[in-house]
Amino acid sequence: MNSMNLARTAYSSAKTPIRTHQSTEYDVLAQVTGHLKTAIARGRNGFADLATALHDNRKLWILLAADVADKDNALPQPLRAQIFYLAEFILQHSTKVLDGSAGADVLVEINTTVMRGLRSQAIAA
Repeated sequence: MNSMNLARTAYSSAKTPIRTHQSTEYDVLAQVTGHLKTAIARGRNGFADLATALHDNRKLWILLAADVADKDNALPQPLRAQIFYLAEFILQHSTKVLDGSAGADVLVEINTTVMRGLRSQAIAA
């Protein structure tokens, strides 16, 4: 490649958008939520997939809880507390889903609501 081509590519528009923390969180939530929805749709035949999706969802919410528990987290304290309590609920509810005493739809609803919040933040910015 000669210097003229290098200059053109260096100053051309970016092909990939800039990633933000919110867009990364949104994408991970969307992926985990998609797995949950797929497993739920499979019914009893999808229990192994549901267990895997619940595990992934739990890991995600544990990370979110750890993040908002950090004293250096910049989110407002009330929002941090809400996210932490949602994480606790998700961990407890996932156990109930696994033992058959509850459904997983509420977990999808929570994730979807959080995704909407992240998306509206991105639009506002």
